[in-house]
Amino acid sequence: MNSSVNSLRPMTEADLDQVLAWRNHPDVRRYMYTQHEIGMEEHRAWFGRASRDSARHLLIFEVEGIARAFLAINQSSCATVADWGFYIAPDAQPGTGRALGIAGMHYAFDELNLHKLCGQALGYNERSIRFHERLGFSREGVLRDQHFDGKDYHAIVCFGLLAAEWRTVQAHKSRS
Repeated sequence: MNSSVNSLRPMTEADLDQVLAWRNHPDVRRYMYTQHEIGMEEHRAWFGRASRDSARHLLIFEVEGIARAFLAINQSSCATVADWGFYIAPDAQPGTGRALGIAGMHYAFDELNLHKLCGQALGYNERSIRFHERLGFSREGVLRDQHFDGKDYHAIVCFGLLAAEWRTVQAHKSRS
């Protein structure tokens, strides 16, 4: 996937319908902490709160000008450490996730100047676990039976990537 035609931009109200459709798709929703189908009123309320919070960065990833994924970066009480979360359009072409991940890390480390980016995946979400590891994240721990989905308890796998690690990978790639 050509990175020159990929971009991140702030999410706007005009994106609400599309992001909600992605979020409510069964292939996305089953990997979320809250797995109920979200209504537009709840979605608008979330967006209103989140978009007024300067520590939250709600972003849309575009491929050739078409929205293909959502990315959130939430800075913690330590402003140089953040959590990220994302989901991709269910019909996105292969490679969209990796391109989103790289764009998100550029944003986190180069624009926000973060020291560390953290991620989490439900223990049964093998795709997300592999995704984080392929992007260079370290598995920092497993929170056993941490999440209850209404029926069962599930582990949460925690990941972290330091800016210095990201920059080392980027420097190595530029020399290759």
